[in-house]
Amino acid sequence: MTKTKKETLPSVGVLMGSRTDLETMNECAKLLEELGIPYEMKVLSAHRAPEALVEYAKGAAGRGLKVLVGGAGGAAALPGMLASLTTLPVIGVPIESRALKGLDSLLSIAQMPSGVPVATVAIGGAKNAAWLAARILALQDAGLAGKLKALRDKAAQAVPEDVQ
Repeated sequence: MTKTKKETLPSVGVLMGSRTDLETMNECAKLLEELGIPYEMKVLSAHRAPEALVEYAKGAAGRGLKVLVGGAGGAAALPGMLASLTTLPVIGVPIESRALKGLDSLLSIAQMPSGVPVATVAIGGAKNAAWLAARILALQDAGLAGKLKALRDKAAQAVPEDVQ
């Protein structure tokens, strides 16, 4: 499944290891849409279809992608494999699992070797992955940077100043 305007190339690849991860990763997609950031969304299993993952990751930059977001549960190899195959920034989203409530996924994604970094968000933190991807893109997009600042300012105004 791909979510982009026909004339706009996606900037973010939103990937998941299994279709069961879609509910979590939709939170990333919703925010990217709200921010007007074109993205594509795909299921790529590091364990069941490694060749497809390698092909995708190696061609990502050449297709115009700027950031990859990988969500995976259990052994959670997807984000690390992406990071090993591209120099694009990779954001890992640990997906909650039945056995260890996502702790296994979190540790798998966070414990990467030197030189193969994966920026890791909280278990189920797909929305924060979208925020982080947006901030990375905003480094080269003043309009997006302004939009992010406005949203942050709006959120700050919603915080009560005193407790009564």
